[in-house]
Amino acid sequence: MSEELVRVGAVDCGTNSIRLLVADIDPATGTLVDVRRRMEIVRLGHGVDRTGVISDESMQRTLDMTRTYAAECRQLGASRVRFVATSASRDARNAATFVEGVRSAFHQLWGADVVPEVVSGDEEASLSFSGATGGLAGLGVAGPYLVVDIGGGSTEFVLGTGHLEAARSVDVGCVRMTERHLHTDPPTSEEIAAATADVDRAIDEAAATVPLSGAHALVGLAGSVTTITAHALRLPRYDPEAIHLSQLPVERLTQACTELLDMTRAERRALPYMHAGRVDVIGAGALIWRRIIERVSEVAGVAEAITSEHDILDGIALSIA
Repeated sequence: MSEELVRVGAVDCGTNSIRLLVADIDPATGTLVDVRRRMEIVRLGHGVDRTGVISDESMQRTLDMTRTYAAECRQLGASRVRFVATSASRDARNAATFVEGVRSAFHQLWGADVVPEVVSGDEEASLSFSGATGGLAGLGVAGPYLVVDIGGGSTEFVLGTGHLEAARSVDVGCVRMTERHLHTDPPTSEEIAAATADVDRAIDEAAATVPLSGAHALVGLAGSVTTITAHALRLPRYDPEAIHLSQLPVERLTQACTELLDMTRAERRALPYMHAGRVDVIGAGALIWRRIIERVSEVAGVAEAITSEHDILDGIALSIA
């Protein structure tokens, strides 16, 4: 490894998943090269919308994986680590217990304390924007970019070109909407209508801060969006290289969203690109992305949406260097 490069570890712990990126970064250019990238579904935020606390089982699953990640950061020689926790850790009354568990895991297995940062929605949005937009100019995609990051508990809307200009985080996500509305397999029309009304209210809330009509390009991030794109592309397996920076017509993407929303869980499970941990929540993710695409297309006239495999995790890594 060149002496100019910095090897960093970035952890993104959200409502549904926990992800690790160990990467070499050139601080002068912002160039990032993956060393290891991985994701596990741990459901830290399962039930938090209803109970206000992280369950013992969810806490244990997440801290077990945190210990695995801490050991990998040491094995791979990461000199700096940043751990960002998002929606579930903002909402839970027992978030302090989780914070202490993460600190202890890294102290024991990486060799120094790492205290998870329970970031605000605005900081989450800024990190997502930074991670997602690095490759767009090289493709000749002109801004302003509207970057939408659909998580398990929240969705971030960020508008900007070279830098973030406006951002808003709203409390709709694939886990939260599934737990709140989509209880039947497959969802009923009444459940879909109630969830859609909830999503529309959230989009209205976001649009009060982020002018959707100012978007020249719509960019979607995170597991729901990448899975929907895999479905729209009819991939024989989950293929990040085929998905990353793909540009698809809005009609093709909204149709893919509708198909996933209307499927039974058994039908979703049979898809070759479907992660087992997304089977029960991808319908809600598809509903959210479909409505956002429709609304942005209406007000900004965008005809395509871009999918990025790079997101908040890349933004966290870049922020360290």
